[in-house]
Amino acid sequence: MKVPCTIMRGGTSKGIILRADTLPADAAARDDIILKIFGSPDRRQINGIAGADPLTSKLALIAPPSRADADIDYTFADVLIDKPVVDYSGYCGNVTSAVAAYAVDEGFVRPVEPVTTVRIHNTNTRRIIKAAVMVKDGHSLEQGDVAIAGVPGTAAPIYLDFADTAGSISGKLLPAGVTVELRAHKSIRATICDVGNPMVFVRAEDFAIAPQATVDELNARRDLLDAFEDLRCQGAAFLGFIKDGRAVSASVPSVAIVAAPADYMSYSSNQKIFAGDMDFWCREIFIGSIHKAFGVSETVAAAVAALIPGSVVHDVTRAGAAERGRVRLGHPSGIIAADVAVDLTPQGPLLRKVSVVRTARRIMDGHVHVS
Repeated sequence: MKVPCTIMRGGTSKGIILRADTLPADAAARDDIILKIFGSPDRRQINGIAGADPLTSKLALIAPPSRADADIDYTFADVLIDKPVVDYSGYCGNVTSAVAAYAVDEGFVRPVEPVTTVRIHNTNTRRIIKAAVMVKDGHSLEQGDVAIAGVPGTAAPIYLDFADTAGSISGKLLPAGVTVELRAHKSIRATICDVGNPMVFVRAEDFAIAPQATVDELNARRDLLDAFEDLRCQGAAFLGFIKDGRAVSASVPSVAIVAAPADYMSYSSNQKIFAGDMDFWCREIFIGSIHKAFGVSETVAAAVAALIPGSVVHDVTRAGAAERGRVRLGHPSGIIAADVAVDLTPQGPLLRKVSVVRTARRIMDGHVHVS
């Protein structure tokens, strides 16, 4: 059997794009083929085409729109590397940028120069993500001058608007209130924010983590990662993601540790990242290890939480972010920014805007053989 596929980089992730109508309708049979395409379960994914890294073992399943206000249906899955699991619980904002360019090039939307708006129905959350794609000669434009931390070179911008994703899992932007006490080695003050992909935020100082600690140093601390997994599962309970006493997703929610701006060395370029270029320092724990960058969907949650007074993130955020309307996160590979606006109403914070700039590139079209 051979299956048509496309491989694209979207932001700091790489995804395998498959058409839903080329796979079995039965979910179990479909996922079995997906696992074989990716080469899971196997730490090297040697028998498939995925990259043996959580940031490259990602699926975008594409179909015509199932609702009138969308141009394309996008179902995301994290394909676990060492387990036979295709996890549809969350979605990837980075891969969303690849889907936006794909929608233009594959005729899901009529290309309009110089900018085409793509309305992406993310079926995981049942929400619409709007993307503004640069277009030239009827195709998405790849060449440009936008650089994003963790990706070599520059490319054309793709603007993603996630405002519709607030409360998409729990129905509330703050399902546990502004803060909640969770339990790790001690009682930990946390904020759970449900927008983009929901996240549990805790302070680095509660775990004696220095901002200069590297990804490899943190990943070597098994006790620390175990504590974050425990916090993640506690956060999952507030999102309704617990079944039979266990978290139903390996990726949602994820946990982020945050601190005040600080200098450190970039994981991807070994260049110094300066405190003055960020509004707060952060590290994401994604599927059991420290993320080498920071997910776009998670950036959305972090940026919104930064503008909510009393939240764990707001406590460490540089003053003036709300007035600027832009929040800059310092992650292992550099800086990622989100444009965000939150109204502080008597009924609680109301999200008006949250958008992120990404880039994308088509790497390969062809067929993958499955046996």
